[in-house]
Amino acid sequence: VDLLMNLLEWSRAHTGKMEFSPENFELVHFINEITLLHENIAAQKSITLKKDLPPALTVFADKHMISTVMRNLISNAVKFTREGGEVIVSARQTPEETIVSVRDNGLGIAPGRMDKLFRIGASESTSGTNNEKGTGLGLILCKEFVEKHGGRIWVDSEESKGSAFYFTLPNTTKSE
Repeated sequence: VDLLMNLLEWSRAHTGKMEFSPENFELVHFINEITLLHENIAAQKSITLKKDLPPALTVFADKHMISTVMRNLISNAVKFTREGGEVIVSARQTPEETIVSVRDNGLGIAPGRMDKLFRIGASESTSGTNNEKGTGLGLILCKEFVEKHGGRIWVDSEESKGSAFYFTLPNTTKSE
């Protein structure tokens, strides 16, 4: 399902059929809903999904695009984390931006592969800890959607210790 969704969204984004429709919305509630969607898959691998979130946090963003970014990052974290591991989703706001992170204590990424993660043509799929498949398209989509908002996306990772993916959204809100 993730593969088909990513292919469809990538196609829409590149044919001009996906509108950019930012709006003010409550990010913490939104993140809670998205992590709920991944709890069954995480539970199948005995992975604990934790959240480190403030009580509330409003952002001005395209909900559909941010949903795609969050789904991909959480799905990847679960995919590359061994049984009994943990995934932590956090968010915080600075005066300039909102920073969201998805950290895991999974396989990690080899240094030579990190710079290829967000580039089409250079990206390649890697099997997860239970041989889950992917296309390498999810992170490319994440990068495009985050940059469309004027944000940044990056990763810190250490092989066999885990990865932390971060993305930012500028703190801009529109009044009604």
